[in-house]
Amino acid sequence: MGISLAHDSSVADAGAPSPFRAHLPFRVASSLHSKGGSRLPPIGPHYRKQFRASALVAAGFSRADFSLSQEKTPYIPHRGKPTLPTPHANIRSVPVDKDALKSNLASIQERVARAAERSGRPVEGIAFVAVSKTFSAEAIRAAHELGLRHFGENRVQEFDSKRQALADLDATFHLIGHLQGNKARRAAEIFDIIDSVDSIALARKLDAAWAEHRKADASKLPILIEVQLAAEESKFGVTEADLPNLIEAILQLPRLELRGLMAIPPFLENPERVRPYFQRLRQLRENMRQRFGAAAADSFRELSMGMSHDFEVAIEEGATQIRVGTALFGARVP
Repeated sequence: MGISLAHDSSVADAGAPSPFRAHLPFRVASSLHSKGGSRLPPIGPHYRKQFRASALVAAGFSRADFSLSQEKTPYIPHRGKPTLPTPHANIRSVPVDKDALKSNLASIQERVARAAERSGRPVEGIAFVAVSKTFSAEAIRAAHELGLRHFGENRVQEFDSKRQALADLDATFHLIGHLQGNKARRAAEIFDIIDSVDSIALARKLDAAWAEHRKADASKLPILIEVQLAAEESKFGVTEADLPNLIEAILQLPRLELRGLMAIPPFLENPERVRPYFQRLRQLRENMRQRFGAAAADSFRELSMGMSHDFEVAIEEGATQIRVGTALFGARVP
């Protein structure tokens, strides 16, 4: 979504602006023209979004007023008061098929039970986190009626738009997506557990945010550390080499409660090819238990791994939490 701003005739008449200048908001372009900036430095497509963001800030806009990730078209001038897009979540608004949801859940529970039996573990020791990102509050409520109590959301803003409709539910809401530092405060306010902590800086921000949010008590915000098991640009997480330093820093923060590790391995069609990644995360947990000793043993009780297509293998390799969305709710909105 582009940002729509009023047209300024002085820009249109200002010589022969470059193609890039033509897409700048009027206040930015006017500022450049008034300062004698008849030419802009050469700039490739790769850098244009960042340049536009910096230009908007220089012109007086707040970064909260726009989102580079939502920009898909050039800025289009029009007459009238400047307007900016309102961020909104891509939440699926189709009616909830409760019969299909019930059938899907029964199938998943059967698969979980068989995997737990193969691994010699009680099914009660495996938490089912229903990944509800992009699905409506009605879908979450329907899943809750079927007995599910853990739900995973990817984005702070999206869950914020749904939470009021779910305030009466006895449920635990996990943030499972990547968390930017500038959203740490809000995340600490609205989520019950943060499953994707991946840096000391983020941990410190969450610690401070929880201390501010819960001044009246001495409670701690539960968190998991996300570990990057493969060098994929699309994935986040702390590296295996940096994991010990992150754990040590978190254990010193008074308002965070470390509960374990989480990882999202590469998507591979054959779940057996994902098994080595699950084994590696389990081994990392054992290594950290030994390194930090009995005093921190409870900080590694959770192993969150496995999704719709590979959770059975994850359970066999020791998962205590699985994250299932598509197999439960169906395909998501692209």
